[in-house]
Amino acid sequence: MNVILLEKIGKLGEIGDTANVKSGYARNFLFPQGKAIPATKINLEEFDQRKSELMAAHNEKIGVAQARAEKVNGTSLTIEVNSSDEGKLFGSVGTRDVADAVNAKTGSDITKAEVSMPHGVIRELGDYQISLELGYDVKATISVSVVGLESTAGVSADGSLIEEIDEAEAADASESDDSEESSDSSKEEKLAE
Repeated sequence: MNVILLEKIGKLGEIGDTANVKSGYARNFLFPQGKAIPATKINLEEFDQRKSELMAAHNEKIGVAQARAEKVNGTSLTIEVNSSDEGKLFGSVGTRDVADAVNAKTGSDITKAEVSMPHGVIRELGDYQISLELGYDVKATISVSVVGLESTAGVSADGSLIEEIDEAEAADASESDDSEESSDSSKEEKLAE
């Protein structure tokens, strides 16, 4: 199916270019998103009349994306997570975690769909360079350091907190020792009488 592009789309082309795409891609993505229209004679004439207006709107959207990129580009984040002694995470750090951390630090409006993780999710402690794809071929790069929490002594393999069992057992044992001693002394007192 031939379409007229209303904005620059990756490898398809620039605004005003005609592209031959699969009909499902056109019907399910390009047309509903307002990124293209069918390449009919009437639409070509209408596009020629609106071209300057579409170019201005496109340039404005690029400007907004570039402003968002400048706001977050080069940001360094630290995300604290529960981890094992070997540096493996109990769980993972995903796109939502990174987007939330960026938004909290910079006050921006990055979505999880704009975060491009190097290997899907992060499962080990370390430093990572993560790309943010903000649309219209505008990208930003941030640095993320994934570090373990200060104290992971009370963390189980599934990441849940463990009560200090040893201390509780010690307290129970000392109480039972005290009660045994008191019962022993009361037996001795009865025998002495």
